[in-house]
Amino acid sequence: KDAVKRVFSGIQPTGIPHLGNYLGAIETWVRLQEEYSSVLYSIVDLHSITVPQDPAVLQQSILDMTAVLLACGINPEKSILFQQSQVSEHTQLSWILTCMVRLPRLQHLHQWKAKVATQKHGGTVGLLTYPVLQAADILLYKSTHVPVGEDQVQHMELVQGLAREFNKKYGEFFPVPRSILTSMKKVKSLRDPSVKMSKSDPDKLATVRITDSPEEIVQKFRKAMTDFTSEVTYDPTRRAGVSNLVAIHAAVASLPIEEAVQQGAGLDTARYKLLVADAVIQRFAPIKREIEKLKMDRGHLEKVLQMGSTKAKELAHPVCQEVKKLVGF
Repeated sequence: KDAVKRVFSGIQPTGIPHLGNYLGAIETWVRLQEEYSSVLYSIVDLHSITVPQDPAVLQQSILDMTAVLLACGINPEKSILFQQSQVSEHTQLSWILTCMVRLPRLQHLHQWKAKVATQKHGGTVGLLTYPVLQAADILLYKSTHVPVGEDQVQHMELVQGLAREFNKKYGEFFPVPRSILTSMKKVKSLRDPSVKMSKSDPDKLATVRITDSPEEIVQKFRKAMTDFTSEVTYDPTRRAGVSNLVAIHAAVASLPIEEAVQQGAGLDTARYKLLVADAVIQRFAPIKREIEKLKMDRGHLEKVLQMGSTKAKELAHPVCQEVKKLVGF
């Protein structure tokens, strides 16, 4: 009952984070390390191999993601930033939890259904069971709070269910973690506002990456989908494209929606797009400079991850030992 309040979250190292990742997750992470005394952020490389990866590219991506997180304001003095695969307890706990989950429970998760629908031979077993590894990531540290986007709510229900089931079988052990829903609703694709912005979108103009040049950002916003009304209003149901621009503007400039709309007053959507592009460029400029600087120092990035993994292991090891004992190993 008097468990330490502890936040855990993870990010895949693959692909450069985009505006949606930044506003949806990374900004929240930066804030939470000020609000909670125990915070762990993991670069979840074990999750990334649920789809095929080139080993050399993956290795580089892990360091690049470390640079991005540090540049965005993740502070290794205030939070534990670590590489998931360096803490072997994640997979040990994952196996124990996998043996408690019935197959249909995983097959009903909508992300599994969506991913299998797009794959020729169906998905791998890893793709089916990665939500259990996700549960292990969280429970291994007896985490109490997990920042999640709306699309992860089902997975959090699985985590909470597993914690309750384990406690019922072996006695009160895991806190049942609570979701912290991130305030920025999904940032939509610039080319199709009915879907969210995604790293894997085949349309290169749909997604604004943190490391894009000012020219690329302007081009992407210029080509952003709007409608035939030229004034700027906020009405997500009827004017999804323009409303997405307003939401992005409000978020990057730290304004209420009403004020973002006011700033667009008297502008047609073509000129408003340039205003939003400029706000994004301003927001990302210092982060981009810092990423470039950090990428030059590979040794520093490796050291940050190594120190983080050592601290994470200190927390994970006793919990894992205790679980093994409870299970009868």
